[in-house]
Amino acid sequence: MQEHEHIDSVATYTLVFVALLVLTLVTTLAASVDLGPLNVVVALVIAVIKMLLVALFFMHIRHSTILMKVVVGGGLLWLAILLVLSMADFSTRGWLSVPGK
Repeated sequence: MQEHEHIDSVATYTLVFVALLVLTLVTTLAASVDLGPLNVVVALVIAVIKMLLVALFFMHIRHSTILMKVVVGGGLLWLAILLVLSMADFSTRGWLSVPGK
C-alpha cells in the first residue's frame, strides 16, 4: 500500500481553519448590521472567500493538474453565466406592463 504524503503542513491547515471560523463570525456579525442593498454583496463576497479557501487548501486544487484547474474554472464560468442571466431577468421584470396589474 502506498503512503500519501501531505503537501501542506498541519500549521497551514490550522490557519485556514481559523480563517474559516473568523469569516463565519464575520458573516454572522454582518447579518446583524443593516447595510441596505449591500447586505447581499457582503455575504456573497465572504462566501466566495470561504469557498476559495476550502477549494484551494482542503480540496488541493492549487496542487492539482492543469486539467483539474480547467474543469474547476469551467464550473465557475458556468456559475457566473447563470448568475448574470438570472440577475438580468430579475432586473428587467418591471420594464413591460402586464395586463391586470
